[in-house]
Amino acid sequence: MFGVLRRNPLVPAAWLGILTLAACSGRDRPEAAGEAPAATADTAMSPAPTGTETGQAAPRLTDANIVALLDEANAADSTAGALARDKATSPEVKDFAKLMMSDHHALRLQGQQLAKRLKVTPELPANDPVKSLAEQEMAALQSAAKGPEFDRTYIEHEVAVHKAVLDLAEQSHEAAQNEQLKALIEKAKPVIQKHLDQAEKLQEKLGKPTA
Repeated sequence: MFGVLRRNPLVPAAWLGILTLAACSGRDRPEAAGEAPAATADTAMSPAPTGTETGQAAPRLTDANIVALLDEANAADSTAGALARDKATSPEVKDFAKLMMSDHHALRLQGQQLAKRLKVTPELPANDPVKSLAEQEMAALQSAAKGPEFDRTYIEHEVAVHKAVLDLAEQSHEAAQNEQLKALIEKAKPVIQKHLDQAEKLQEKLGKPTA
């Protein structure tokens, strides 16, 4: 879901940087007076400057923001899994894709049920780190030719995705105010870690995309 990794291996780092800004707990990191950040491949893919980059504290994630971001991430990975289930050729990759569909659907349902019980209306933050990158992943998977190259592309994305989602879960747990929401995130983290471990094992077996 998050960047055309086979063409730009810096995308996962860029997304993690965006997540850090989005989940900031109000700590300042001002730039030196008059100093402009150097232009890099990461900054070229980043959104407009946030409060942290301009010397102001980035807004803390609310529980409504956290619920919305995690729901969006689960939906995106489930959708990517559905595409990979149909397009992958490796039986192991197909099985992994089916697992992503079922597990992330279950995680999404749990989040929606909790939000309903708590009467929390999901609200994405202004700096949403998931939407555009999810669209980029789907575009990459749709354009990849069916066969071993697609399998490698999908698994490489899944490694990067689950590292980033695990980071988002950690930061969301820190920012969450409601104890039930914290508990749900804590329950989800081992599932995400298990997915990451499985994806990394598949990546070792399949190798990385050649394109």
